[in-house]
Amino acid sequence: MRQHGSLQNDEEINAAAWEAARGAVTGAVRWGIYSGLVGAAAYFYSPIYRGLTIQFKVFLQMSGMCIGSMIEADQRLRLYETQVRRQKRLQRDAAVWQRYEAEFEARRAAIGQGQSEMKTPALRNDNVTHFAKSDGE
Repeated sequence: MRQHGSLQNDEEINAAAWEAARGAVTGAVRWGIYSGLVGAAAYFYSPIYRGLTIQFKVFLQMSGMCIGSMIEADQRLRLYETQVRRQKRLQRDAAVWQRYEAEFEARRAAIGQGQSEMKTPALRNDNVTHFAKSDGE
């Protein structure tokens, strides 16, 4: 359970926050360019837009930038979350595989020393010939 103030020291949460911040900056820049282009086009083609105050034009520009930063930050955070989940799953699967290999090597070493046999039955030649005879008859 997390204690008060532990979010500042958690590397995973800090990395996610930085990824969201990078997304917010790139989204604000991208959507700011788009809304600036739309504003320039509106200035040349719309007499209503030309009649607006500079404060309202700035508000419209900043609204586009804010929306863009929220959308891009959310998208980046979701992609980061998917990536982290995939990495954790791979680490978990690798740990299971390493335990399996260690167990296999321990059993193989035990068989090599003659202590015990593996519990899986070995395929013998009489089983193969028995199946071959039953298929042919």
